[in-house]
Amino acid sequence: MDNSKILSALCYFSIFFSPLLLPVIVYFVTNDHEVKTHAKRSLISHLAPVVVLIAGFFILSLSLVSFETRLAGLMTGQFNFWSLAPFLFMAVYGVLSLVIIVWNVYQGVKVLR
Repeated sequence: MDNSKILSALCYFSIFFSPLLLPVIVYFVTNDHEVKTHAKRSLISHLAPVVVLIAGFFILSLSLVSFETRLAGLMTGQFNFWSLAPFLFMAVYGVLSLVIIVWNVYQGVKVLR
């Protein structure tokens, strides 16, 4: 098996053990154009959940600003988007993370073939 294929696949499989570090190291260390392309693609796919997590942190911060008001609204049955925002974020983040893990495994196996 070719070392460039193994290194490219390892960049995708690194989502399980070193999501951001390994693709960056491989991108700067290797001279092979194909390996650099796979390292860059895997790095972008590993960064997507981080970006969503940062956005979710801001959503959670905004939703916590008026916690007592939202809690009172929930007790009276009034609907407020900000009361559901953290739960919606957790659902979106979970689905996105699962999709990205499956995509990385698929791409890693595809590179090895």
